[in-house]
Amino acid sequence: MECSTIRSESLRIIGIDPGLNRTGYGVIEHVGGQLRGVVFGVIKSPPGPLASRLGHILAELGTVIRDTRPQQASIEKVFVNVNAQSTLLLGQARGAALCAAVSAGLVIHEYTALQVKQAVVGYGKADKLQVQKMVQRLLALPRAPVADAADALACCICHAHSGARTATLRGLAAPPSPARRKGKTGTRGQWQAFALRLQSKESR
Repeated sequence: MECSTIRSESLRIIGIDPGLNRTGYGVIEHVGGQLRGVVFGVIKSPPGPLASRLGHILAELGTVIRDTRPQQASIEKVFVNVNAQSTLLLGQARGAALCAAVSAGLVIHEYTALQVKQAVVGYGKADKLQVQKMVQRLLALPRAPVADAADALACCICHAHSGARTATLRGLAAPPSPARRKGKTGTRGQWQAFALRLQSKESR
């Protein structure tokens, strides 16, 4: 895994889409008012005892974090669905992901699926393909990431729009000009307007 050096006055965020079989991850960097993709992929758990599979997720995510050196982590909240067993397994995989981030000393931020989709697509019930396409466009990627990696990158983008990210950037860079302090002209408003414009074009 090759990663560029962290630039000054920048913020790196790792997003994680946990799953027992496939755990998506993605790292983005916010620098100069722009978001760019650093690295993304999917960790596939080998067959075997549950403890071994969770250990694999923990170890692989730890390697990604060491190689990319993010400063914050973003992960989707899990809600109980119809299949309780699947929810339990997902929760355990999510626990392994959280442990990897906490062990690396990262501050963790959690968002609902609705919040993530709203931030990236502008629509809380967007499907996976819409999320993939919008992530590709927002990060100027040559091709759309696979679903698990796209969901992880979407978590990053969601956090990049949040007040928590803004507060961190204020500690890393110079204070924004008065014109940029106005809510709707800030980064989040610009990204949402851009997402809505893209949706409008694709629906024609």
